Amino acid sequence: MIVALSVLAGLAWGALFGLISAVITKKIASGDGKLIGALSMIRLLIDLAALAAVYFTRNLLPLRFEATLISAAVALSLVSIVAAFRTAASMKK
Repeated sequence: MIVALSVLAGLAWGALFGLISAVITKKIASGDGKLIGALSMIRLLIDLAALAAVYFTRNLLPLRFEATLISAAVALSLVSIVAAFRTAASMKK
């Protein structure tokens, strides 16, 4: 049961930070394009912040650290992939 809760918490946490990253990506992509070069660094810092938050709360929350970390990374990746495809599709129109 604790593993399932850990996976759900990690998925929710990763999806939240993935959505934050997607919103920032959309704002930068729809702008004048001056920050496109810094976009990958910004997204990397957001992903690092999400995973660091899981790491630093590992002793505070009664969750399995490994399951939470892996599911947060999976959610970050999936949301980033979906957001990239949606951003690319909206730029084609």
